[in-house]
Amino acid sequence: MTVSAPPVGPSDQLEPQATRPSGAARLLRLVPAAVAALSGVLLYVSFPPRTLWWLALPAFALFGWALRGRGWKAALGLGYLFGLGFLLPLLVWTGVEVGPGPWLALVAVEAVLVALVGVGVAAVSRLPAWPLWAAALWTAGEAVRARVPFGGFPWGKIAFGQADGVFLPLAAVGGTPVLGFAVVLCGFALYEVVRLALDRRHVREVSRSAAAIALLGVAVPVVGALAARPLVSDRAEDGTATVAVIQGNVPRLGLEFNAQRRAVLDYHARETERLAARVAAGEVAKPDFVLWPENSSDIDPFAYADAAAVIDKAAKAIGAPISVGGVVERDGKLYNEQILWDPVKGPTQTYDKRQVQPFGEYLPLRSLLGAINENWTTMVREDFSRGSRPGVFDLDGTKVGLATCYEAAFDWAVRDTVTHGARMISVPSNNATFDRSEMTYQQLAMSRVRAVEHSRTVTVPVTSGVSAIIMPDGRITQRTGMFVADSLVQTVPLRSSETPATRLGILPETALVLVAAGGLGWAVGAGLRGRRAR
Repeated sequence: MTVSAPPVGPSDQLEPQATRPSGAARLLRLVPAAVAALSGVLLYVSFPPRTLWWLALPAFALFGWALRGRGWKAALGLGYLFGLGFLLPLLVWTGVEVGPGPWLALVAVEAVLVALVGVGVAAVSRLPAWPLWAAALWTAGEAVRARVPFGGFPWGKIAFGQADGVFLPLAAVGGTPVLGFAVVLCGFALYEVVRLALDRRHVREVSRSAAAIALLGVAVPVVGALAARPLVSDRAEDGTATVAVIQGNVPRLGLEFNAQRRAVLDYHARETERLAARVAAGEVAKPDFVLWPENSSDIDPFAYADAAAVIDKAAKAIGAPISVGGVVERDGKLYNEQILWDPVKGPTQTYDKRQVQPFGEYLPLRSLLGAINENWTTMVREDFSRGSRPGVFDLDGTKVGLATCYEAAFDWAVRDTVTHGARMISVPSNNATFDRSEMTYQQLAMSRVRAVEHSRTVTVPVTSGVSAIIMPDGRITQRTGMFVADSLVQTVPLRSSETPATRLGILPETALVLVAAGGLGWAVGAGLRGRRAR
């Protein structure tokens, strides 16, 4: 018997439309994007002033979930969302006084570099031991961000969020690259452990070697950090020095700080003289030397006798040399300079800041930016020139390394003060233009990481706070409030031994970049072979 096909009705013609994804299914497609953005926010929350350093681990675990197995286009978008979630809130302080334009532009550019790392992570996620390659790629991305564009912007390095964490001793092993690599590896490996555990629950075969590697990815960074603890010490090796940190404060907040130059100088001289009175009364110990912040004398004391007289009077009152942060014009060029002012001899040594801040101390693409918005060019009327020599002052026999403000974010700028003999480090800064934002706490955390990285006492004199004294083990022993006049006096340990991080310099970062390149090359090669096979 022949059975004829039923006629095609209207309901049958609509069947193909029924297979279209429902609204719930379309929403599910947005989950990876939401997870990528929220994991970036989670990473931001792990940074100072909060002490939630451990949140970096689930942040990278979630980021790994979002990226694993993705194509390059999806990975690029997810990486960009992660970068926005992290950097938009982290760097909001850059727009405190100049408006949202520069802040959004900076984040947009930096997030592109994070997005490219996301593409690499997605590519290596198909490889065995992928958390290792992925963490190395993140470190390589940080290395790029620390160098380009315009000399780099290392703010947001994972290491700078770990000043309160268990991983901190790894800074002494291989500096910020090794510390950051360990945190990211642990986060990605944490996701891999969870993924393999869930696979096993669904009766899928899980390779024992894959499970062991994932567990090692979590365990090795933690064990390595514990093993590195003996490298962290606050014991004096070359005696001690009594140091005074002066925070003079500023009359008003914001960019008008630069129009208050004489008032700021007077405030720092006054606070130094107030400290001298306390020393004379026996309330505090007499310092061997005094450290003023960056921009504490924006009036050039070499050109203006009245500014020189104010500094000289303060130095004579305290009876100790003062490191003064000045703005100096020499041979037609402008320098952000530290000046060592002796109470008897006057100015004796200088250090010119080498890593000057783009869009803050010099303006790249000046003509282009002026065409877009003339106000941007007036904020940086004249570009600062760069110094060429490491900053190490000999202060009554104590060699003090100098990394001025923005320089603290750059590995090389701090390290070479130690390799040139510094027994302690000072990071003179001016945060007055950033109001009460998180910027000062982020920078303070950098200085804590540098203290452990090079096993040196670090002082942070700031115009308006937070100024601090940090031991070689990263502990803050004294700190000021924000926008108050204050002084800190303490006898601190001097050290001369070099940590592995100091001795190795750029080698750990270079090795991790090579690991990243090897993993990426393997992934690309495997992809090409797979296409040929099809």
